[in-house]
Amino acid sequence: MARLSLRPNNRLFSSPLQTHNHPFLSLSLYTITPPSFPHLKSRVKCSASGTERVRESKKLPNSPVKEDLPNPGSDSKALSTETGIEQNWPPWKNIPERYKLIGATSLAFVICNMDKVNLSIAIIPMSHQFGWSSSVAGLVQSSFFWGYALSQLPGGWLSKIFGGRKVLEIGVFTWSFATALVPLLAGFMPGLIFSRILVGIGEGVSPSAATDLIARHVPNLDEETIPVGERSRAVGFVFGGLSLGSVLGLLLAPPIIQTFNWESVFYLFGLLGIGWFIGFQFLGEEEVSHRGDETTTSHKPENTTREELGNSLKEIPWKSFFKSSAVWAMIYTHFCGSWGHYTCLSWLPTYFSEALSLNLRDAAWVSILPPLASIFVTSLASQFADYLISNGVETTTVRKICQTIAFVAPAICMTLSSVDIGLPPWEIAGILTAGLALSSFALSGLYCTHQDISPEYASILLGITNTVGAVPGIVGVALTGFLLDSTHSWTMSLFAPSIFFYLTGTVVWLAFASSKPQKFTKDHDS
Repeated sequence: MARLSLRPNNRLFSSPLQTHNHPFLSLSLYTITPPSFPHLKSRVKCSASGTERVRESKKLPNSPVKEDLPNPGSDSKALSTETGIEQNWPPWKNIPERYKLIGATSLAFVICNMDKVNLSIAIIPMSHQFGWSSSVAGLVQSSFFWGYALSQLPGGWLSKIFGGRKVLEIGVFTWSFATALVPLLAGFMPGLIFSRILVGIGEGVSPSAATDLIARHVPNLDEETIPVGERSRAVGFVFGGLSLGSVLGLLLAPPIIQTFNWESVFYLFGLLGIGWFIGFQFLGEEEVSHRGDETTTSHKPENTTREELGNSLKEIPWKSFFKSSAVWAMIYTHFCGSWGHYTCLSWLPTYFSEALSLNLRDAAWVSILPPLASIFVTSLASQFADYLISNGVETTTVRKICQTIAFVAPAICMTLSSVDIGLPPWEIAGILTAGLALSSFALSGLYCTHQDISPEYASILLGITNTVGAVPGIVGVALTGFLLDSTHSWTMSLFAPSIFFYLTGTVVWLAFASSKPQKFTKDHDS
């Protein structure tokens, strides 16, 4: 029972003791000076005592032992409430570290696609202001993918050495700073191209960094790691941030541009990324890494020499990767999926504006529909995949089913949209929305396979496939603009190439893909 005594005292008492970690609770409050009696000072002293020792012996059935342990729900709770001490504050204090990291990574991907799609909206007023043709506009948009492609393998390698956390935070700061530079360099084409390449480099290291973060918390089934049966949901949640970022970017960019100017959207979105970078510094440092079948706690190396970095690069079994038919299937499938995704991401707002005669705001609103629907589909697909795996369906079969849906559905919908059968604009937009949303099944197909076959090298494998997957961003986006100037046909320039790659990618995936764990070692390189 707490004792309360009130007595005059002219001595001021300093800060209270922290008592919630001790078996003895003794607390003295600050000196209180009542406002109506300025010359009277008093000290309130509260103390609560618990038992002085805790018995560790087990109670026998026939000899119950009564212990006078303090009731945590009574005195201590009252004491905590009286003194204003909240032991469970802040609310996220007890959330496992892996959930904080995954949540923050997903938020980074939200900002990532906001900075990626803002140019697809701003390119319309920028083209009018600077007099750019479709070919020049395509060149400007494709320059992002030059940096994106160049940074994939370095991002995967650096993530394995230093951990995905450090690589991710540097990547976010880089692309956010470069985004804010775009308005300053827009009138100077080489400078504009350079700023977009820098955005691509920052965003290019992020998928490998995120894959490393997830892989470091798989595959053990203890409470400190993500169970294998939750892998699809973890990947879906993190990479699903891309769809949400596209929605927010397409939703916010038009009113910001129309209310202020096109320059403001780059300043505001860049500031968001810098704010994320600052907040990310407050998360815990500990990560879980894999060494073979063991899981150990590791920290980022502080003093890694150039020679050690070179040796670590030589230790990666590059030849072993490329001897695997499953890896080649992942490479080509990633290329095919990226062709449809990047060309539509860059050109759909212009397509809706010019082909369907929608104004800037309406074109942006319609462009929101595919990524918005993808958020729902991603959640559905990940639940579907994990349900099948947990019920005994072979992982390879599940990945093939999901990736087939991700390719065949948009191919069918693009075919329907490109055939002139007199459909009104909103029906065409609805068909494209359905097809592109279903392509999100790839997050439970291809994007999980890197971790399925090798958690240890997952970030590097994603770096390899994503490097090839960035080529459509360079070639496909620019080629679409060139074909559009040459043929004046959206079917030939945008839809037909995507349909071709979706269908051939499906065939290759079904024939050669595998999610069975593989041992990639230097011994296999010789």
